[in-house]
Amino acid sequence: MIDTKEPREELASKRRTPAQPFYFNTSAHLLRIAPQRANTLAELRAALGVCPEGSIFLHTFRTLQEHHFIREGYNNDFAHWVLHSCHEPGLAEQLARVDVREFTSLPALRERLIQIVSRYLESNPAAGARPAKKTFYFCLSDVVVIPTNFVARTMAEFIQGLKSVSVHSIHHHFIEARLRLKLASNDFSQWLQAAGMTDGAHAVNRIDIYKSTLEEVRQQIIQVVERASK
Repeated sequence: MIDTKEPREELASKRRTPAQPFYFNTSAHLLRIAPQRANTLAELRAALGVCPEGSIFLHTFRTLQEHHFIREGYNNDFAHWVLHSCHEPGLAEQLARVDVREFTSLPALRERLIQIVSRYLESNPAAGARPAKKTFYFCLSDVVVIPTNFVARTMAEFIQGLKSVSVHSIHHHFIEARLRLKLASNDFSQWLQAAGMTDGAHAVNRIDIYKSTLEEVRQQIIQVVERASK
């Protein structure tokens, strides 16, 4: 009798080959100044309620890319300003604890920030009118998605793409994608999931963006995919 069953290695390889290629993109951000500004914490709270969603994105999600090489310190512009210009470390710590990975919509993130500032001012009313050392200028950015030359149709090509693209591309697919997908996930994990690499997809999604630089995030993703591909 002829055994028509495919070798186990070939079956595993097929399961690790997605039906769709992965197109590595990056993004450029065109910075603009928003009308809102704050000279006190009370003004910050008011401005958070009316500023464009692009400002919320820029001063939280975008900050992770701008300061990707910093291991320690406050991870969003609001926390940084509250600490250094308003000298309110308690509020700064609360704002810094906001994890953007929990949010798939900017309105929800906006509401969380407003709640934090409002509760702090309820407990510390005198802090609301105290003048800040420097004005906080709300900015926003228009995102332009830019294709790269890297396309992956196999796991080997995917790993090579991860090694070759810029950290801006890593940020685009790993962090910004959460808002685009409206899922607490990222482009890399979604593609791995489609390839049948569920454990690898979950492992990538668990990588801590707050304890690693984007370059370290890249290396951790590569290690996960290489292990899962064996």
